[in-house]
Amino acid sequence: MGEDRRLAAVVALAQGMAAAHTPRESWRAAALGACRALAGSFAALSVWERELGRLRVLVNVGDRAQGEEEFPGDEAYPVHQFPEITEFLHERWASGGEPNAWVETADGPATEHPGYCHQRVAALRRRGRGCCVVAPIVLNGRAWGELYVARSVGAPVFDRGDADFATVLASVVAAGIAQSERLEEARRLAFTDALTGLANRRAVDVRLEEAIERHRAHGVVVSLVVCDLNGLKRVNDTRGHAVGDRLLERFGSVLSLCGAMLPGALAARLGGDEFCLLAVGSPVDEVVKAADELCRRAAELELGEGVACGVASTDDAVGPVRSARRLFRLADAAQYQAKAVRADRAVVAGREGPDDPVVRLADAEPSGEEGVVERRRFRGRVP
Repeated sequence: MGEDRRLAAVVALAQGMAAAHTPRESWRAAALGACRALAGSFAALSVWERELGRLRVLVNVGDRAQGEEEFPGDEAYPVHQFPEITEFLHERWASGGEPNAWVETADGPATEHPGYCHQRVAALRRRGRGCCVVAPIVLNGRAWGELYVARSVGAPVFDRGDADFATVLASVVAAGIAQSERLEEARRLAFTDALTGLANRRAVDVRLEEAIERHRAHGVVVSLVVCDLNGLKRVNDTRGHAVGDRLLERFGSVLSLCGAMLPGALAARLGGDEFCLLAVGSPVDEVVKAADELCRRAAELELGEGVACGVASTDDAVGPVRSARRLFRLADAAQYQAKAVRADRAVVAGREGPDDPVVRLADAEPSGEEGVVERRRFRGRVP
């Protein structure tokens, strides 16, 4: 391959990874770009999971053999089967060498190196491939994983020039992965409450809008539990905000625990002393059960004075729920009723017949601008 074509291949790989919106898309773009750049028939990207002592395959592209999935859920190999990722490479780097790629064939190593090849050679034969080039991926000065590109039996064997080019491609992939991880971390922080580690209000708004769309289109049950942690102000005033923060963190853990009773539920801190659980697809009685368990556990916390919980679900007698705003208002109204009567269990909207006071309160109160619920205006309005 000429220099111009190789440069174009490098640019295409980098652009493909830059255009990715998720880590999976980035992995796939890396593997595909490398496969095309090296005229391979198959490529894979794997990560070294040090804590588990294994090399885990993230993506397989190209001509996959039987049993190879594009995004495998559990394709992993003990590192002792491929010790070059830890022993050979580490020794080379420690002595000032570079993490260069190497070539292996179905007949054995194609280049001289002190690595270990028997497992890779066996894999080539088992999967009907003639040769492969393996390029270590280095991130922040440490082995992150490897880029693997193979050619079919009968295709030209990779040479030293291909291996050197694979080393260059691996460095481009490393830069793309670093960028992807930074973006993913930024996204995570944008949707995470810094104190508790739960989701934040932005995450709830996005997920709830999506859930209501599914409810309107397919009748999926959507339930919302809104919680107000009692006694936080007293703890802050008498014992300091550091202790108040510990109460918020502890309650966040309890909320997460109870949310685990509902598959796929989102546990979130809305702000201040207000939290919520968003459940999609769970039966409403299971949601109420989880909310009651939350009340019980919150009452047993050493700090605070328990929690007021309100539940609203599209599966209860609350009338049509065509917007996320209305479900939020129903749950808010139920929560404020629970707070007003000091209920030790969750109050559920729509459970008191046609003239349910919670539903009446929620529908009578005007909503805020741009769909934002003016939640504090319920105070003092609960009958």
